[in-house]
Amino acid sequence: MKLSDLDRFMRGRRVSVIGLGVSNVPLIEFLRRHGAVITARDKKTAEQLGETYEKLDALGVRFVLGDGYLDNIYDELIFRSPGLRPDVPQLSEAAARGAAISSEMELFFDLCPCRIIGITGSDGKTTTTTVTSLILKKQAELDGSGRKIWLGGNIGTPLIQYVEQIDPDDICVVELSSFQLFTMKTSPQTAAVTNVTPNHLNWHTDMDEYIAAKANIFAHQSADGRVVLNYENDVTRSYAESARGRVCFFSSKRTPPDGDAVYEEDGAIYLRSNGAAEKIINTSDIILPGRHNVENYMTAIGLTAGLVSAQAVYDIASTFPGVEHRLEFVRELDGVKYYNGSIDSSPTRTVAALSCFSAPVVVILGGYDKNLDYEPLCRPLFEHTHTAVLTGQNAGKILKALADHGIPGSFRIVTEPDFEKAVYAAKEAARPGDVLILSPAAASFDRFKNFEERGKTYKNIVNGFKIDIDNSEL
Repeated sequence: MKLSDLDRFMRGRRVSVIGLGVSNVPLIEFLRRHGAVITARDKKTAEQLGETYEKLDALGVRFVLGDGYLDNIYDELIFRSPGLRPDVPQLSEAAARGAAISSEMELFFDLCPCRIIGITGSDGKTTTTTVTSLILKKQAELDGSGRKIWLGGNIGTPLIQYVEQIDPDDICVVELSSFQLFTMKTSPQTAAVTNVTPNHLNWHTDMDEYIAAKANIFAHQSADGRVVLNYENDVTRSYAESARGRVCFFSSKRTPPDGDAVYEEDGAIYLRSNGAAEKIINTSDIILPGRHNVENYMTAIGLTAGLVSAQAVYDIASTFPGVEHRLEFVRELDGVKYYNGSIDSSPTRTVAALSCFSAPVVVILGGYDKNLDYEPLCRPLFEHTHTAVLTGQNAGKILKALADHGIPGSFRIVTEPDFEKAVYAAKEAARPGDVLILSPAAASFDRFKNFEERGKTYKNIVNGFKIDIDNSEL
């Protein structure tokens, strides 16, 4: 659909928007501007919604709130929030009555006039998305093109609110979750899957469904599309067999055998395209710590191939300090370095975080259970840390996994249900020269609205610590 057709399509159309979160409130405002008759549905009450309710009420939006918010949906068009499965009975019944079911992201893809670069994966997608956008912005600055680079999607900015400002020569860089991709029937022209490991299995029916959802990021590409895939991940490597467009593999361990590739050789990252290899940057140019961040840059290099210079990549790699809540340095106190890894909501993310440090580590683990297996966490945990402080809903599940694996005699485990007390317990366990990191290997929803709130809470606690006079140099 073209933007020029939207008024005619939407005017007077009855639309339900389910869930009044980050993406759907701007969606409602957008749809109202184009004449849709909106019913907003949410489990929260008007009082709980607060200013959101008042703002939408002023736009003439009708509300269905509380426990029955999904009842009696007879509208022609339904926009679901990403966290709501499309096969819940109420939506299935509405679809059987002829309702079309969509989402903010699907509408954006339909209307966006410019190239879209999409990134998904179990780990690394936010950093990769951010780095990709920064490299493209740097190139626009270097060549003076005036091209705008738009950043959004699951990273927190609903792009539907800006779609009327986007020019055909612009580029949108979009982070996509499995929830958003689940029902997508359109793929970005350029896509990447950083990796696929077990995640969100409390939402997806099984691992196969999760894998299929991630594949939607490239499944609907045409022959001139491009997908960047992790050669070292079994799932993403297998995706190449079904890709319709051009495939570019990346690997930090070897040189992929054929076709386009991004790889490391003698401490440098190379891009191979159309049979010719070009050195882009040295791995030492990347100031972000960890091998996983080398892979994040490899993904970004594959995504921006043909669009940017090596200089643009270098300028970002050598200056970009990272995204908040991702191996974020908080402070050093009494010889202990504190890091915030609140984004680490799966065992694989925590394993990657722990591998970045050569110093002894104290780690804070635990949170909302996503039905994940914690056995793969055990060995790296024992190798890289001397103390684990367990907190949150799944603390018992993590403890059982560690016990089943076999806990070394020198390894210390502290269980503390209260989050603030858990941070203090970790501080007590840390010694000068140690690293202390919040890397929960779990989601935040047992106690926090999101991982950002968890990370900010952790940083506030850590920044409130006082210097230990007995251990400081006077």
